[in-house]
Amino acid sequence: MFETIKPMDIEKRSFQIITETLGDRVLDPENELVIKRVIHTTADFDYAESLCFSEHAVTRGIEALRSGCDIVTDTQMGKAGINKTVLGRLGGQVHCFMSDPDVAEEAKARGVTRAMVSMERSAALEKPCIFAVGNAPTALVSLYDLITAGKLAPALVIGVPVGFVNVVESKERIMTAGVPYIVARGRKGGSNVAAAICNAMLYQISR
Repeated sequence: MFETIKPMDIEKRSFQIITETLGDRVLDPENELVIKRVIHTTADFDYAESLCFSEHAVTRGIEALRSGCDIVTDTQMGKAGINKTVLGRLGGQVHCFMSDPDVAEEAKARGVTRAMVSMERSAALEKPCIFAVGNAPTALVSLYDLITAGKLAPALVIGVPVGFVNVVESKERIMTAGVPYIVARGRKGGSNVAAAICNAMLYQISR
């Protein structure tokens, strides 16, 4: 039966349906709002199982955002999906270097992906950053190399690229880098998922 719902109540009703569908499944209270926001974005309940969190990753992410950290994404779509109004109030901004002409030129000259060069470029940023990777597994590989080489210390890595080539492997690798992470194990993910995770933390600050 079609439900008649006021526009301002649609999201509230959606989260009620998510809670009802999850049934008696118990989610970690710290991670619950992130998981539900991703399910709300994707309508995919598999994320209740596949999202993996390092110890207190959400708390650390929220603390970093409160402190005015920036966010680095691997796609313009991910950048567009993050609530920049809330982030801006906290003193942060979103960076995406993927479309920069010099990044494309360097990637072509070196025979590597733009995502790898973009992550290297981000290491020069002065502020602490959360990295939200929703598309390119090579971004996670580059982050792993930068972290283990002592060239980068992310406040949090959100590793949720989607696809088939090196996606699973890159996610597993970043979980061993020794930094806080939120990872969607397996092949599923996407820029919308990366943005949803960022927004879930931002909304906990702004509410």
